[in-house]
Formats: sequence, structure tokens, C-alpha cells
Amino acid sequence: MRLDRLLAITMILMNRKKIPAKELAQMFEVSPRTIYRDIEAINLAGIPIVSYPGLNGGIGIVESFKLDKNVWTQDELASITVALQSVSSSYRDDQAARALEKIKTMIRDNEFESFESKTSHLFIDYSPWDKDPGYKERTSALQEAALTSKVIRFTYRSANGEVSRREAEPHTLVFKGQKWYLYAYCRTRENFRLFKVIRMKDIEVLTETFRRRNVQPDQLPWEKEWHDPANKIRLILKFQPELRGLAEEWFDPWSLQETEEGAFIVEADYPESDWLYGFILGFGDKVEVIAPDKIRRRIRETAAGIVSVYEHSNLSSRTISKR
Repeated sequence: MRLDRLLAITMILMNRKKIPAKELAQMFEVSPRTIYRDIEAINLAGIPIVSYPGLNGGIGIVESFKLDKNVWTQDELASITVALQSVSSSYRDDQAARALEKIKTMIRDNEFESFESKTSHLFIDYSPWDKDPGYKERTSALQEAALTSKVIRFTYRSANGEVSRREAEPHTLVFKGQKWYLYAYCRTRENFRLFKVIRMKDIEVLTETFRRRNVQPDQLPWEKEWHDPANKIRLILKFQPELRGLAEEWFDPWSLQETEEGAFIVEADYPESDWLYGFILGFGDKVEVIAPDKIRRRIRETAAGIVSVYEHSNLSSRTISKR
């Protein structure tokens, strides 16, 4: 931790003529005495530090000392800023907030306008439209548990409605398909699982720590089941002309085959799951399953069930109104 702080202080001093020790102490949440010890260590490392007395004084690097300041270019710092701002939109990350403040101190006054321009042209908002504060708190708690390798307990409701109490070792928070997931080793099931955060409640972060297992996030282990050929089916859908734009959002526009009547045929491989049926039904009566037959039958049966529910609902509404 101290090595990171020494490097950060050095970078700040490279980009600012002088800065008060008190400001550095507040920035890194340590005492001024700690900052002075850090400054001494930097000085002993061969970077000459000078102290400027007075009301507008502070600490700085000797002006005659030449040091390459291009550890990070302005464009690289702008890219880091955009990424941190976007991630912070969906969960509270105090470290990201502090990092953003540190980056701002590294930008020279005469470059600040240009820097702001480079960081305001793009913003990726991961948060849901309803801005549920409880959801943000959950993701923050899970992120902290994964970072500190602490065991968690929680209640989980599966897609089929089964409710269970789980104990798990959180490894990675995953943002996929506009939803947050937790990739964790489930001690209850004795295997890795991908939990949808919105289905988790009563989350407890225990004091017990765990030893992280060999998981490489860049290899996307949670996608193995999705891409397993054994789980996939060839799905053929027919979209009505008015849904072309929506179809192009989900599928490769060049893969859409236009029919004589102006409809569009799409072929894609998907694993059969409750998600798939919900995905198809979400298009309403503007899409038709051409194949396979079992998916076509399931959608037809579900649609008939929906009609039955609403017919009964209308009858119930009339009965209630008469009362």
C-alpha cells in the first residue's frame, strides 16, 4: 500500500509545482506526519524534494531536476477517467472516487479545459433506469467482499422460483446483458455458480476469509455453459416488417433474410432456457418461431395460458366492480 502511495505522490509532484502536505494527507487519508515520512523516502530514492515555507507554500520537486513526466499521457488519463466514471454509475466505489480526484491533480491548469473535453465526449451509464439504491448497495457490498476475499451468505431465488440460503466465496462481479452477476464458488452446491444480483437478498459479509481459487476472468469462465454446443439449439424466427429495427439491435443486420411479403427471417444458436422463452415472448405477436417445433409448441402453449389468465382477470374485475 505504501509503495502505491509513494508512486502516486511522485506523479502528483511531477505535475504540480507545489502542494501542501495537509492536502496530500487528506487525499490519501493519512496523517501529515506520514506524508512527511513518505516525502523523505522519495527524497532518499533520488528525487530531490524542496519545501516552500509561507502561507502559499508546500512541497515540490526541485525545478532544476529533470524527470520524464510522461508516465501517463493526457489521452491515457482521459481514458482511465471515462472508465472510472462509467463504472461508478452502477455501484459505489470509494477507491474509484479517490482515483478520479488524484487524476485531476495531475492535470496542469493550462491543460484542464482540453482534458475535460476528452472526458465528456463519452459516458457509459451501467445503472438501471429506476435507480434502485438498494441494488447499488448490494453490488457495492459484493464488490468489497470479492476484493477482500470474504465469505458471504445470502438468500437466492432461482429462475424457477426456488428459494434457498447460500454460502459462497465471491470471486468476480460480472456486468453482462445489462445486468450484474456474481461469479462465486457456492459452498452449498460445491461448485462455481453465476448468481444474478437482483435475485440475491439478505446479503451478509462474514469475517471469515477464503483463499481465491484459480479463476481467470479474462477467459470468461461463466460463458462456458452458454457456448457449450451440447446446450444449443438452432432457432429460426420470423419478424414482421415493423420490427426490423429491433431485430437489427439483437442480431447481425446482414444476417436478416427478407421474404417476399417483407418480413425478416433470422437464424441463431441459443441455449434452451427460461430466458429464451421470455426473450421470444418479449416481441409479442410481431415474431413467429419457425423452428424447432418444440420451441414453437411451448410458445403457443404459453401464449394460450396468458390469454386464459387475462380472460379470467376481466371476469374478476367485473365481479369486483359489481360489489
